[in-house]
Amino acid sequence: MVALQRAIGALGRIMHPHGYNFGANFGRIGGAGIDDHVHFHVVPRWSGDTNFMPILADTKVVSEDMRQTMRKLQKALKNGGNGA
Repeated sequence: MVALQRAIGALGRIMHPHGYNFGANFGRIGGAGIDDHVHFHVVPRWSGDTNFMPILADTKVVSEDMRQTMRKLQKALKNGGNGA
């Protein structure tokens, strides 16, 4: 849970979302892919965004190269990930 708090703090610092979707996968059948495993998903959300990316036209995504986002998250996590 500490790592989850750090991740949410880092996302808050670099992306400034209005909220988050949070989910968990437990066990192989529950979507974790491995027995006795759990992992979490944290999705930053903004007022007015959509729940699903449209397949055609009017596609709404974060318009930043994923490698750039990764570098920003790595830097924010090295600095403690604090501050949402």
